[in-house]
Amino acid sequence: MLPTVSKGRAPSGARPAPVLAQYLRRIVKWQQMDIEYSFWQMLHLCTSPKVVYQHTKYHKQTKNQWARDDPAFAVIFCIFLILATSAYCAAFLTNTYMREEATSSHVVEQRVEWLYAFDVHCNSFFPAFIMLYVLQYFISPLLVVHGFFPMLVSNLLFMVSISYYHYLNFLGYDVLPFLDKTTFFLYPIGLVIILSPLMILSGFNPTRYIMNSYFS
Repeated sequence: MLPTVSKGRAPSGARPAPVLAQYLRRIVKWQQMDIEYSFWQMLHLCTSPKVVYQHTKYHKQTKNQWARDDPAFAVIFCIFLILATSAYCAAFLTNTYMREEATSSHVVEQRVEWLYAFDVHCNSFFPAFIMLYVLQYFISPLLVVHGFFPMLVSNLLFMVSISYYHYLNFLGYDVLPFLDKTTFFLYPIGLVIILSPLMILSGFNPTRYIMNSYFS
């Protein structure tokens, strides 16, 4: 007796698999993201995009789905967008929105120099480099261990380093007398303070995640 439904098609009354819900759930499950493959795709999109879409065909053949089921590419791209936006804000937002207009025609108009913005970034990044690249290296055997205490220390280390980076950004621009509303550079600290407890409650260890991404 012949089957009433072909193998390649689902019955008309069947409900589609909750692909979107599964995709969204994987966003908060960092261990399930293939970070290396996402970077590989980004590189080949700039050098040989046909290879990327050849792998899209393989993905369809193996998982019967054209779209990515791994949100790692979208997450990394969002992080890049945030970093790029921050760089543009540091270089241009200060001159556009924070610079006070000269009150007299005899006063020389001042602007934030591009190289000064770069200096502020370098000055702000150095303490974060010491904490996240040097200090974290020496205590990484402790931080990568499973458990609440290593996860707590890792999150606190990242919270302090990122917050201190933005605080030094604030100091760098606040010293310029022709800028106003420089407290804008302190706003990310509030976001970091809000997100850090959520990371701790979710059991996310940033040190373990980074080490697994680079040295898995």
